[in-house]
Amino acid sequence: MSSHGHRTIRMFNVLHISCLEDVHTSVSWAAERPLLSVHIFTPEIRNVAGRKYLSLWREITGSTLVTMSKRRSLTEAQCVSLAQKLLRERLCHQKLPDRPLALDSQYKHLLELLRRTAVHGESNSVLIVGPRGSGKTMLLGCVLRELMSLKEAQKNVLLVELNGLLQTDDKIALKEITRQLHLENVVGDKVFGSFAENLAFLLEALKKGDKSSSRPVVFVLDEFDLFAHHKNQTLLYNLLDVSQSAQTPVAVLGLTCRLDVLELLEKRVKSRFSHRQIHLFSSLSFAQYVDAVRSQLSLPPDFPDPKFSDAWNHSVTKLCEEKSVEEILRRHFNSSKDFRSLHSLLFLSVSRVSVSHSTLHEADLLEASRLISADSKAIILHGLSILELCLIIAMKHLNDTYDGEPFNFQMVHNEFKKFIQRKSHSIHKFEKPVVMKAFEHLLQLELVRPVDSGVCKVQREYQLMRLMLEHGQVMEALQRYPQCPTDVKQWALSAFA
Repeated sequence: MSSHGHRTIRMFNVLHISCLEDVHTSVSWAAERPLLSVHIFTPEIRNVAGRKYLSLWREITGSTLVTMSKRRSLTEAQCVSLAQKLLRERLCHQKLPDRPLALDSQYKHLLELLRRTAVHGESNSVLIVGPRGSGKTMLLGCVLRELMSLKEAQKNVLLVELNGLLQTDDKIALKEITRQLHLENVVGDKVFGSFAENLAFLLEALKKGDKSSSRPVVFVLDEFDLFAHHKNQTLLYNLLDVSQSAQTPVAVLGLTCRLDVLELLEKRVKSRFSHRQIHLFSSLSFAQYVDAVRSQLSLPPDFPDPKFSDAWNHSVTKLCEEKSVEEILRRHFNSSKDFRSLHSLLFLSVSRVSVSHSTLHEADLLEASRLISADSKAIILHGLSILELCLIIAMKHLNDTYDGEPFNFQMVHNEFKKFIQRKSHSIHKFEKPVVMKAFEHLLQLELVRPVDSGVCKVQREYQLMRLMLEHGQVMEALQRYPQCPTDVKQWALSAFA
């Protein structure tokens, strides 16, 4: 970053300054980046550097720093900007919560298992099972953070994280294990007879100098069910085999959303698994859900401007007591209790905050809820041409006439021609290639899909299709369509009656 090498260090949005020259060299770099604080180490330069840095900062950026050796008051614009930054980081899962909500028993159970591996060298295997968004990764993250804070675990425990979507076969997985254990140089060009030999060599290389004990290794297998589809399940077999033996302290943690995951395992793999499972099924009440919303939207006590922070937190408390907001939250709670969808709702609400609109209002949550629950296909329909809408109405007529049987382009074109000849005086008579182009556009948008998805040798005009829309979606699009011809609306009403 700086020509002075190690003296000026950027770490986690904190600028560290250890000599006077760094005050000058760091300002131009820092002006382009959002900094939360400046640490000026040596007492003899602290006062001089602080004053010089602040004046240079003002000169270049026209703004003040949030935290320095003396805290300064912020403008409202800076407060709003910083509040948004803190809340966005929180809602985008960039920070783990202090403790996982409504998962106390699972947290204690998993922490105790890993503590026994880290401290006492006891091997374990466990599966964390729950639907997507139930908090499996968050729970594990909180437990590992707590584990790594233990003095015995900090220097000893090694963490290897694998994902079934990335490590699609055992060879790739083994390379990733070697990379994460920093053993590329140890392995070198060695050739191993089997996967088991290779893994045994890696674990042997981790033994301490006295050869009396090994460093505990925690293997995290995300999308665990996908590893069960690897050839012969070699990776799972060898990892669980090591966890059963007394050679190396190993903890194998699997994360999956499949309840039937044990049925996917081969007999030899299943026999080596401890059959210990932690299930995450939300027992969250609506009152806890509202409390979570309040805590997610509240600013922390150490916010640089206490006056702004108190006003913001008071407005959030009042907002959560509003009847209309409670209805929105209850609707989301009833459809999905997971925090991922809740964070999406809150993120959209926070994004509407600005200097002229410095607190959250119920209108922000209403708009965010509307955006989240909007029908994507209905939105696509609003952008279609009149010709494409007419083709969709023709398809609905055909569905009614032939009791839901699939149709082809030729049938749709004939139905459209009948409408033009009999009823419509406002629609231009389009040539067949133009109509075909509009039909193909509907196919690209997946509003129409072919019955046979494989390679079909039938001419395009005669390939069988199905309409992927419902009555309400089309009628809503027609109602909102600007300057839609009356005869097209009447034709649609006769089709959707």
